[in-house]
Amino acid sequence: MLTVRESLTKLKSQCAIWSNTPALDAQVLLSHICNKGRSWILAHPEIQLTSEQQSALNAVISRVETGEPLPYILGHWSFYGLDFKVNAETLIPRPETELMVENALQWLNAHPGRRSAIDIGTGSGCIAISLAVHIPDLNITGLDISLAALEVASINADKHDVTARLKFVHADLLPDNLLRSYDLICANLPYIPTKTLKGLDVFGREPTLALDGGPDGLRLIRRLLPQAAQILAPDGLLLLEIETTQGEIVLSLVGEFFPRAKVELLPDLAGHDRLIRIETFAKQSAKTFSSETL
Repeated sequence: MLTVRESLTKLKSQCAIWSNTPALDAQVLLSHICNKGRSWILAHPEIQLTSEQQSALNAVISRVETGEPLPYILGHWSFYGLDFKVNAETLIPRPETELMVENALQWLNAHPGRRSAIDIGTGSGCIAISLAVHIPDLNITGLDISLAALEVASINADKHDVTARLKFVHADLLPDNLLRSYDLICANLPYIPTKTLKGLDVFGREPTLALDGGPDGLRLIRRLLPQAAQILAPDGLLLLEIETTQGEIVLSLVGEFFPRAKVELLPDLAGHDRLIRIETFAKQSAKTFSSETL
């Protein structure tokens, strides 16, 4: 049987094929296999794995060799201080998306009377659930075109005890029965241009449905904006995550449907354009849309 040290070496060499942090990934994976913390793993390099742990190690190495992302192998991932189940049907939650949650929570805390929200493209439910956990009286609906992703989101909602205030709906953007007023709209839609996506490491490793935004990355954003203009309540907030090169063109699109809103383009922690923040006012007159627009 391999020792902890030998197992780490083996895992690290495999992780190095796909990861920029192979040593850390190896420690996390072996912690998962041994059901021990990373500190224990590092402090006991001479311990031999059990036969069950050796079998689990071999299975994990086989998955790593195929390029399967670490969160899928672990079956869970952290987002905004919470732990979420993830699998190959859901996008892996990313730190840059926490910017959306931070802005939403700031706005909700400043507007205690505004408690209806919708999360479009909810995936694993990480945005909607994070908001529901931190705002106990928030009522929120999560939408996604993927039934498989919604199943994972429902499990996560149960895990964090917010099911009573969080409804998940299978839909392609906004269905007619949900075209009503919302105080807060969050949307993290697929926004990577198709050609760009095919050249990224993430292509084929995470669900294309959750990443591919069409030829210019704006296919779904163009469809959403007229809907959002129709349903966002006066003095409401729309948060829209974008690809880093899309800032100026999305601002232009936003101006068509929210001509008198306060619109901001916010950077993520890396300094990249990441979030469009649209705040309407009571006298904002949103443009109407028809089914032909969609």
